[in-house]
Amino acid sequence: MLQVDESLTAEAPEADADRREFDHPLLRDMPRETPRRPTWARGGDVAIQERERLRTGRPRRLAALSLGALLLASVAGGGYLYWNNASHFETTDDAFIAARQFTIAPKVAGYLTAVPVTDNQHVAAGQVIARIDDRDYQTALAKAEAQVDAAQANVANIDAQIAVQQAQVAGNASQVQQQQAGLTFAQQQASRYATLAKDGAGSVQNAQQYSSQQRQATAGLQSAQQALVAATRQLPVLNAQRSSANANLAQAIADRDQAKLNLSYTTITAAQPGRVVQLSGAVGQYVQPGTAIAMFVPDDVWVTANFKETQLDHMRTGDAVTLGIDAYPDHPVKGHVASVQPGSGTAFSLLPAENATGNYVKIVQRVPVKIVLDNPPAGVALGPGMSVLPSVRVDPNPSVIERLEKVL
Repeated sequence: MLQVDESLTAEAPEADADRREFDHPLLRDMPRETPRRPTWARGGDVAIQERERLRTGRPRRLAALSLGALLLASVAGGGYLYWNNASHFETTDDAFIAARQFTIAPKVAGYLTAVPVTDNQHVAAGQVIARIDDRDYQTALAKAEAQVDAAQANVANIDAQIAVQQAQVAGNASQVQQQQAGLTFAQQQASRYATLAKDGAGSVQNAQQYSSQQRQATAGLQSAQQALVAATRQLPVLNAQRSSANANLAQAIADRDQAKLNLSYTTITAAQPGRVVQLSGAVGQYVQPGTAIAMFVPDDVWVTANFKETQLDHMRTGDAVTLGIDAYPDHPVKGHVASVQPGSGTAFSLLPAENATGNYVKIVQRVPVKIVLDNPPAGVALGPGMSVLPSVRVDPNPSVIERLEKVL
């Protein structure tokens, strides 16, 4: 058995001196430094600790490396799934709801007697928005109707004159025929008695008498013919007067119809379903034709999405669109691409860019795309300028995520 040298384990005299030194009352509470072990004694412990560290550290490193590789594979797989799914869609945040809003204005002048709508109210087609005092226009309509009656009476009078004149023409024609028959008989009598007087069988007086009757019959025929011509020529005059009377009647009817229209314009109605906004008309206000009393936003709205020109390569009319409306995030809306504007937005602006002047810097242009809503949300107000986030599906084939969803 090994014998341990007691001199190595025994405390040195200096240690007793140190202990006595720290036993002083003033030094008892001071921190004491732990005596360090000799180097030869510490060497064995370091070796043991190093072996223990190597033994326990290797599995930890392997676990950390495995976890890192798993996380890297997960991130790479997730990134691929995201890229694969995103490549099936084109989206932009430069999209807004659009509509053909217009100004509501009266067509006739007058005082407003009723405004039965209020701000932002939804109205149906034909619903009354405002009324104008119509008494002046009712009077104008009554006057126009009276003028129509007078014009119709004038036409009827001329028609009666034409009928009388036609009867007179017929009578003159009969007179001509009668005179013609008398002239024929007078000619026969004059010829007969002239022959008898020439042969001595008749008197000269009778021959002269019938010759005179022939000339009277000729004169009567000429007079009847002239009367017939005069009566006949009176018909075109009457017909011209009738045409003028018909024109006056047409003008009177037009004035009456215009008076009816002006009377109808005193009631301002909605031409289509929509909302009344920025209402400024009030009862008692005097309005002129064209005075704006409100703005009107129709229910027929769509989305104008300004895509970059580099996003239009696979976008076609009819592509399905998913729309997220910022104001109503809980109401997802479906739609489809209706059309793509044939030109960038700057080309149709008030001051289009002049790329042929100055220094040119290429900038990716934005092209407006019209998107029609297939199922607009009910019970909410959609108006021009509201922000929308459209996502157009440009690849109809299902993505990996969609395939996995079907499987799972």
